[in-house]
Formats: sequence, structure tokens, C-alpha cells
Amino acid sequence: MKNVFLYLLLFPILAMAQKKVANSAEEISPLLIGAELPKATVQKTDSTLVSVRALTSKKKTVLIVYRGGWCPYCNQHLKNVATIENEILSLGYQILAISPDSPSSLSKTLDKDQLNYTLLSDSKGELLTALGITFEAPLIYKPIISKGSNKVNKNFLPVPSVYVINEDNKIVFEYIAPDYKNRISEQLLLAVLKSL
Repeated sequence: MKNVFLYLLLFPILAMAQKKVANSAEEISPLLIGAELPKATVQKTDSTLVSVRALTSKKKTVLIVYRGGWCPYCNQHLKNVATIENEILSLGYQILAISPDSPSSLSKTLDKDQLNYTLLSDSKGELLTALGITFEAPLIYKPIISKGSNKVNKNFLPVPSVYVINEDNKIVFEYIAPDYKNRISEQLLLAVLKSL
């Protein structure tokens, strides 16, 4: 009984700590491998709301988190993943990419980068913050992220990340690099997917 009481006392504190926006990219507290993908609602390019878990419970998922369509490193990474999309699909995975961009900004990224996989909007940071990968954006980025999110997001950036989620919504692999210039290579990502 004592352990149950302690858990009930600590759970709200732990949940609040996990949902905090860090001061910098180096201070994030990401969920670990084995954790469940948090429940969150995001938007599709047509602005309809969708549960992330409803999408990921259908099929094994490669979930890419990127800063926004304004970021050249993110755009290059999205294009690189597109070059191996058929191989990823043949391994039984789907590809979802999420950013704080608004649905209209996502549509521009899809057209510009000629992507076939699904882009999702988390302008409020519900999922990104629950994953523990958001941090206070430097002042220089605040006008850019505000514009990209149609003024919904004015203060946070996500650390670019790649997660592999199984059908039980568990994180089975993650690549998180606080330096936004570092991204997982296509070859390494494919090797990971083949080994899981």
C-alpha cells in the first residue's frame, strides 16, 4: 500500500517533469527505448486532427521529428529518407514526419521536397514536449518558428530525432542529436530497421 501511495504521489510530478520545455537542446530529457509513445493529437496537412497512436498502432513506424520546412538540414534529411522510402516500406514500416509547422507549411514542404510520406503538424508541441525533446528556441529563431506555425508556436524547437515505434506503441529505437546538423544516415537507419 505504501508503494502505491508513493507512486500516486510521484506520478504527477514525473509527468510534469517530462512535459517541460528544456532551456537548451543539451538539457532535454527524452523518453527512453522501451517507453510508450505518448498520447497526443496532431494535425494532418488538411488540418484534420488525428491521434498519433491511432496512426502508429496500425503498422511499425519510422517517426522523424524535424524543426520545420524552413530548416535546410531538415529538408535534406527528409529528402535523404525519401531515397530509401521503398526499402523502408518493403520492411513493413510506414514513415511519419512531424514538426511544429502548421498544416499549410507542411503542404509547402511536401511540394517543395516532393515527399510521398505523411507529414504531421504539432504546432502546440503536445507530442514533441511529451517526448521530452523540446527546448526554448533562441531569439533568432522565434520569428521563423512563429511564421512556420501560423503564430501558434512562439517559443520552442524540437531536437531533430528519429524513432522506431512498434505496433504496441513502444519505442524500440531512437536517434536524438542535440546538434541539429547531425542526422542519422540512410544506411544506418536501414541497418537498424533490418535488425529489429
